[in-house]
Amino acid sequence: MSNYKHSLLTLAIAAAGFSCSISAEEANQQLAQQEEQVSAGSNTSKTREEVEVIEVKGFSSSLIKSLNDKRFADTVVESISADDLGALPDVSMADALTRLPGISAVRTGGQASEINIRGMAGGFVFSTLNGREQVSTSGQRNIEFDQYPSELISSASVYKSPKVSLIEGGVAGTVELKTASPLQAKEMHNFTVNARGMYNDRADEIPNGQETGDRFSLSYQGKFLDETLGVAFGFARLYQPSVSTQFVGLAYNAPVDIDGAAEDDPEELVSEGFEMQHRGGEETRNGYMAALEWVPTDKLTLKADAFLSKFDTEAFARGFRVKLEGRTAAINNPIINGNLLTGGVFNRTTDGHTRVELVNDDNTDEDEVKSFGFNADFAATDQLSFNFDVSHSKATSNFRNGLLWSLVAQDATVANPELDTNVQIVYKLNGLNLPDVGFNQADAFTDISKVMVSKYGIYPYVNSDEVNAYKLDGKYELESEGFISSLEAGVRYSERDYSNDRSVYEYGSDSSFLNSQPPLRLTEDMVEVVNFSGAFSHFPGYLAIDMDKALNAWFPQGVPQPVQTWGTGNQGVIESQQVPGGPDRAWSVLQSGEVYEDVLAAYLMANIDTELFSIPVTGNFGVRMVETDQFATDLTNVGGDVTLGAQNITDEVGLVNTQYKPSIRGQSYRDYLPQMNLNFALTDSDQLRFAAAKVMSRPPIDRLASNTSYTIDEDTGQVNGSSSNSPFLKPFYATQYDISYEKYFTETDGAFVAALFYKDIESFINTFTIADFDFKAAGFPIPDFIVRDNGSTVSTKPGDYTTALNNEKGGYIRGAEIAYTQVFKFLPSFWQGLGFSGSYSYTESEIQQQVSLGEQTIDITLPGLSKNVMTATLFWEYEGFETRVSGRYRDNFVSEQVAVEAQTVNFDGETVIDYQASYQINDNFGVLFQVNNLTDEPTKSYFGEEANTGTIQFFGRQYFVGANYTF
Repeated sequence: MSNYKHSLLTLAIAAAGFSCSISAEEANQQLAQQEEQVSAGSNTSKTREEVEVIEVKGFSSSLIKSLNDKRFADTVVESISADDLGALPDVSMADALTRLPGISAVRTGGQASEINIRGMAGGFVFSTLNGREQVSTSGQRNIEFDQYPSELISSASVYKSPKVSLIEGGVAGTVELKTASPLQAKEMHNFTVNARGMYNDRADEIPNGQETGDRFSLSYQGKFLDETLGVAFGFARLYQPSVSTQFVGLAYNAPVDIDGAAEDDPEELVSEGFEMQHRGGEETRNGYMAALEWVPTDKLTLKADAFLSKFDTEAFARGFRVKLEGRTAAINNPIINGNLLTGGVFNRTTDGHTRVELVNDDNTDEDEVKSFGFNADFAATDQLSFNFDVSHSKATSNFRNGLLWSLVAQDATVANPELDTNVQIVYKLNGLNLPDVGFNQADAFTDISKVMVSKYGIYPYVNSDEVNAYKLDGKYELESEGFISSLEAGVRYSERDYSNDRSVYEYGSDSSFLNSQPPLRLTEDMVEVVNFSGAFSHFPGYLAIDMDKALNAWFPQGVPQPVQTWGTGNQGVIESQQVPGGPDRAWSVLQSGEVYEDVLAAYLMANIDTELFSIPVTGNFGVRMVETDQFATDLTNVGGDVTLGAQNITDEVGLVNTQYKPSIRGQSYRDYLPQMNLNFALTDSDQLRFAAAKVMSRPPIDRLASNTSYTIDEDTGQVNGSSSNSPFLKPFYATQYDISYEKYFTETDGAFVAALFYKDIESFINTFTIADFDFKAAGFPIPDFIVRDNGSTVSTKPGDYTTALNNEKGGYIRGAEIAYTQVFKFLPSFWQGLGFSGSYSYTESEIQQQVSLGEQTIDITLPGLSKNVMTATLFWEYEGFETRVSGRYRDNFVSEQVAVEAQTVNFDGETVIDYQASYQINDNFGVLFQVNNLTDEPTKSYFGEEANTGTIQFFGRQYFVGANYTF
């Protein structure tokens, strides 16, 4: 067995190599590292043998390590790696991971952030850093990979099949990121500096858009005291503009009988409206990494490491928000697709609120991720070893959503201005192309004698997510040669605390000019006239408003800050200044809370090293037990009944609510997760893998919160509510099977891999919307009527109630993958550095989930599922020069787009192409040129059918020019 595995190692390195020779010392070091990987997977003793000595560098180096890691892993895995810190060219790890088979990304602001694996969304992807669970700034479980600079990550692996020693949580897969291990560095001292300038070619279209940015990183790895002490540190900074021009269609939420059909014919659904905007801003990310590794004796290795990433964003949106208000508008010349209105002429009525809002939003987002860990590896005997690990991970996010609304007045220069109610909006959607639009008020949109600021609102989201974990693993090597070569066992305990805090400040109205809160008259120094250009040039111009100047004029004593409050007009609130029927801000209290999750896990695993019909077989099998306690703070409305636990609850401004009972609610459950991985070495170059496992993904951490809230529409009196979060939600479970064939080329360099996978989904979380839900009958304290701002009253009536449950009706996800990598060394010498790497994945599922499209429920596929995903890279290297073009394609998929509120839509397929060229001037110094999103690929989405336009968003190309220095 030992001889066989060394021959595999020789072939793997030879098959991956792309040019001439290196020193024997370096080759032996590479061999030793490979032996360590093989030992971790197959637990077989080794003897040193001669191997072919070759050199690998540049892009080829990453491919070589990926092939070797895949070949000698004991699970189905994909990986990327870098020779040195800072060697990966990607802006973030999200971009880097999309080069792997079956991996696709969801672009946010034009850049990859969330990754999908085998057609499953980011919520089903579990991630670790140096083997430790990571929390996220997203308020969910999936980490935002753009938070992790590629310059500080030395390798990344995507486990598509698990083993019981891995932390549970990834139904789609587990992503393991690793920072540097300084004692594994090739040189005694390694120092790398990277600097790049950046330019975005769409920034000049954006008012006050920033065109240029930069990237800078430096890192050091050093070995001391006869290579028993290792030190590593790194710093990476990214400053870049964030720009886009976009049209966003809003959700269909207004049922209106437009065609006058029979009573049993469903009413047509009218969209809330649409937005046309320029978006811009600046993103600054500072990342830090440090590691200290010490080997005081041959039997003990100690390592401490730290990672910190701060990602701050300042963003703005300027343009229009059109509110159609279909229930009260006069609609002429309707264009109907199915039962959705995709165009028409909308006129405001006497009691209606059809309008065009000029939007000037300023948002800030301060995200921070910290991760600290200490690890001790101790070999008690030649057979018995232990590994102890303690870790801390914390993520904080402070997102401040500041909105400034403006409306058109009849005359903004008079003492008591009145709203211009002569509003006509004409539009026609054109599917995945920009719509046709027209406004009778268009000339007023750039006229400060007409436009007035009517409302300011700020709506912060403050999240904190923290986990402390302790883990002990043991491994025992069996002396006798048999079916099982070693046994592993371990236990892990973690405590996770998540908190979400909401607050609010609002002044004025987005639909009228309030006498008690008069609108603000604009002056020339506050505004700039902005026109759309290019494909968006048929949209009218508008006034971009300097928010700081406007707010300072509107609030000369200082802009009030948001608070968490019961607000005005809420029953049971003790405060003499409460105004009956006033704006309801109790949601800021009800949507705030904490989640607590404690997990105890233990596993037992046997490693296999045997032969079956003269075929070497390696792998593992075992079971993981997981016990989960999950609880959340809760406020239950008991109508002020003290005997039921009602208490006086004071908010941040001193208002006291007497209606609610505070408590902690939750549940405990236990799971057993059996898993198996088998690897059959058919020949020296052919390998067959089989894996089977039961897997789980817990609900997003924010959905375990216990909160129920409702709102009453002051125009219609309709009550809408939500309890889409619950501490009683259970995980997403699946039983999965993988089989793959791997062919490693011997005559040339590369490999071919084909795989089939099948996931039997047992349950998943689904959100249901119940139309015409009687909130009063269900015990909600709903008044019979509310008083509008103008003094009139409107009766309350049932509306939509959205709630989340575990859907026990599952189904399958299945698919196939192929990957092919080859360097064409059989070509003439000038072209021997030419190579290709590509992959194709097909995924399908019978699972249909339901989402609400207004009062209509439609079926959608699983979020993140693209049937077809492809990646391709064509590269060429010659005497220090390297160039490559990479493309990634995914077809239609379902995800969320963010508009006024997050809404589920279908995203159109997209092809993103990147290009890079570099030249290594000498052993230490190199230069590069890079273009991301070479074809300026937009993001496009739609509601159910392409005719029902969702988002059309263009981000621009990003150009990089830079240099790197290594010694």
